[in-house]
Amino acid sequence: MLAALIVNRVTPNPQANLAAIASATHQAADAGARLVLFPEAAITGLRITDDPARDLPLGQTIPGPITEELGQVARLRGIHLAIGILERAEERLYDSAVLLGPDGGIVIHYRRIQSKWHGRKADPAVYCQGETLPIADTPQDRFAIVICGDLFDDGVVGRVRAARPDWLLLPMARCFGDETRDQDSWNRAGMPPYLAQIRRAGCTTLVANLLGDKALGGGFGGAFAASATGELIASMPLGRENMLLVDVHPGV
Repeated sequence: MLAALIVNRVTPNPQANLAAIASATHQAADAGARLVLFPEAAITGLRITDDPARDLPLGQTIPGPITEELGQVARLRGIHLAIGILERAEERLYDSAVLLGPDGGIVIHYRRIQSKWHGRKADPAVYCQGETLPIADTPQDRFAIVICGDLFDDGVVGRVRAARPDWLLLPMARCFGDETRDQDSWNRAGMPPYLAQIRRAGCTTLVANLLGDKALGGGFGGAFAASATGELIASMPLGRENMLLVDVHPGV
């Protein structure tokens, strides 16, 4: 299957970001992609301050206007589309992701299980985590989603391995502490732990990382695909708003 891993540059304007995401999805479909993946918090950035008055307005309802708009694109192009969305459920905030199917409907609604997307002192009544690992089965493929640090949670990885998806989709918002976009450091020290965890999960994994400045939560961009054995299949350099097209098959 041809997959498009798209790194959009998040801006302070969510509506402009959403329009850019829709446009990039059409470009990917024009190129033949049947699966499109965007990063974690791709519409707003992961600009969490642990102040509910500032953070809750970033959240979007799921389902809601954003999933409806992107669902229309997925339906029009007959593709699967996965994207990370900060989710607001009444007065609770989740770091979430959805997989939209070719009919435009939500086939996976995932809430990040690992808690490091917010600060340690964040109010747990507001900043919440999910508990379940939903799986989507289609006539051809079996999908799962985890978000960023979930990949380094042994419990989550064990559940992924037990579920045996064909595809693990990993939207993330990774950055270096000094906000650099050092490709050599990433290749040498950043990438190998991800490949090791993917090998433990035991399934073909597609990754797209957020690209934005520090005020929007940071993220140095980049995207890659790895096999079920943790071998790098293809990658896209850091720091670029771009699309990685990769023809991969489950278990390869």
